[in-house]
Amino acid sequence: MPRFDSPSVFGRLLDWEKGGHCSITPTDRRFETSRQYVDRTLVLETVFRTGEGEVRLLDCMVMREGGRQRPRRQLLRTIEGVKGSVELEIGIVPRLEYGAVKPWVSSYPDGVFTALGGHTGLVVSGTIPLIIGSDHDLTGVLRVDQRESYVLSIEFARPETVDQGPGDVADRKELQQRVEETVAWWERWSDKIDRQASDSEIRSAIVLKALSNAPTGAFVAAPTTSLPEAVGGERNWDYRYSWVRDSVFSVEALADLGCEAEAEGFRRFIERSAAGSAPELQLMYGVGGETRLDEVHLDDLEGYRQSKPVRVGNSAYRQTQLDVYGYLVDLAWSWQLRGRTPSNHFWEFLVDIVDTVCARWEEPDKGIWEIRGEPEHFVHSKVMCWVAIDRGIRLAEAAAKTAPVERWRTVREDIRAAIERRGYDAERGIFVRSFESEALDAALLLLPVFGFVLWDDPRMMRTAEAIHAELGSGHLVRRYLTGDGLEGSEGAFLACSFWLAQCYARQGRIEEATKVFELAASAGNDLGLFSEEAELETGAALGNFPQALSHLAHLTAMRAIRVTGT
Repeated sequence: MPRFDSPSVFGRLLDWEKGGHCSITPTDRRFETSRQYVDRTLVLETVFRTGEGEVRLLDCMVMREGGRQRPRRQLLRTIEGVKGSVELEIGIVPRLEYGAVKPWVSSYPDGVFTALGGHTGLVVSGTIPLIIGSDHDLTGVLRVDQRESYVLSIEFARPETVDQGPGDVADRKELQQRVEETVAWWERWSDKIDRQASDSEIRSAIVLKALSNAPTGAFVAAPTTSLPEAVGGERNWDYRYSWVRDSVFSVEALADLGCEAEAEGFRRFIERSAAGSAPELQLMYGVGGETRLDEVHLDDLEGYRQSKPVRVGNSAYRQTQLDVYGYLVDLAWSWQLRGRTPSNHFWEFLVDIVDTVCARWEEPDKGIWEIRGEPEHFVHSKVMCWVAIDRGIRLAEAAAKTAPVERWRTVREDIRAAIERRGYDAERGIFVRSFESEALDAALLLLPVFGFVLWDDPRMMRTAEAIHAELGSGHLVRRYLTGDGLEGSEGAFLACSFWLAQCYARQGRIEEATKVFELAASAGNDLGLFSEEAELETGAALGNFPQALSHLAHLTAMRAIRVTGT
C-alpha cells in the first residue's frame, strides 16, 4: 500500500519467513475450503469447513463512488458463521519495506491498532479481538458460531498522520456498509459490459479493470514482482508498472466490451507522462507517470520457491522498443472510429510520433519481448512502425488534420517492402522473427490484428501453422526458441496461445481454435485468473500473476471464436 508499486506490507509470496502475512485460518488443520468471487465483482468469498461447522470469509479492497479523487486504500475481511461453530486463528504480521522493517505496533481504545515503519502506516480496526504479540505482530483466536459476524479492517495511512493516534476510525456498521458499497460498485461497473459477454469474459474484464490505477489512468502489467518464468532461474521481473503496449491492449479490450472511460484516462496518462514529446516516449512508466524505474535486487529475500533475484524496478524502461509508437497511434485511430476525434493539441503529439517513426524505423530494437541481448530488426516492431504511419494517414484524412501525408505514404511503402523482402522466408512461405532470420516468433500472430495482412492470407496461414508446429507444445505456445541474452528457459506464454486460437478462429478453423483455446484456458486457476506462463509438462502457473496480457488475449480469442463460429 498505497499503490501497486509500493513496497510490500505482506510479502510472504517472496519470502515465507521474512515477508509478513495476514492470515485467517481454522485451528483445526483438517479443514476444507472452497472459494469464488461474489457474482460479477472482485469480492472474494472463501468458505472454511471443519468437523464442527462452516464459516464464510469475504475479502475486498474497498471501492466507492468518487474513489478516483479519494481512494480508501483499505482491505476489509469479514467473517460470517454459516453453521455450527468454527475456531479461527488470526495472524497479522506486517513486514514493511519488502520485509525489511518490523513495525512499531501500538494499541488504542476500542480494539484499534497502528503499525508504523519507514514511510508506511497501517490502521488496524474492526470487531475481532486482537493482542499485540511478541514479534511486532497482532494475534487472536476467535470462535465463530452460526449467524455471528466479525470484521477486520487494514487501512493505509501516512505514518506522520497517525503517529500520535489513529484519528477517526469507522465503526462496525460503517465497515459493513463499505463491503456492501464495494459489491454494488463492482456490479454497476460490470453492468456496462456487453450483455453477450460470457462469465469468463466478464471475469477477465474485471481483472483488467482491477489492474488500473484510477487516480492517474495507468494500467499495470501485473500486481506482482519476481514471480519466476522458470522456478529457480533468473527470469524474475517487476511487472507493477504501466507498459504502453499492454495498456493499449487492455483499454481496447475493455472498450470493445462497452467500458470506454478507461481508454480516455489512459490516453491522458500517456500524453502527460511523455510530456507531449514523442522522442521522450518510453515503453513503460510508473503508475504515477514516473520515468525512472531503475532496477535493484533485494538480496535478503529468498524469492518465490527460492527463485532469485527479487527485483524492484525494471531496467527495460531504458530500452528502445519501436512498436510502442504503433500501439499509441492505433489507439487514437480506434478512438476516432468511436467518434472521438483527437484535439488539436493531441494531434500535434500524434504527428510528432509518426514523424519520429519515419526517422527511426530502420533502427534495430529490443522488441516486444524485451530481450536483454543485442538489438535486432524484429518483424513485429517493423510492422508496428508501419501501423503508426498507416493510422496517422487515416486519422489525417478522416479528421481533416494537417500532416505531411505524402511523405508518410512513401515511408509506409518502404517499410512494407523491407518487411516482405527481409522479414519473409520465401522458401517456406512464412514471416520470420527478424530480418534475415530463420527463427519464428509468436508475436507474428498479431500481424493480421493490425491489418498488415489479412487473416486468411496464405502467408499468414502458413505462418500460424509453423508457429504451432515449432513453438507449440501440445496446444500451448512459447514466445520463441532463440537466445534472448538470459540463462535457462521458460514455459508456454499464455497470451501467445490465445493469439493462436484467435488466428485460427479468424481463419475459419473453429475446431482447431477451440482446442487451442480450451487448453490455454485450462491453465487458469479455480477463480479464472491467468498467470503469464504455464509450465509445459504440468501446466503449473509461471510468471507474474494475474497477468493483464493473458487476460486480454483470452478476451480477444473468446470473442473471435464466438463471432466466427456463429
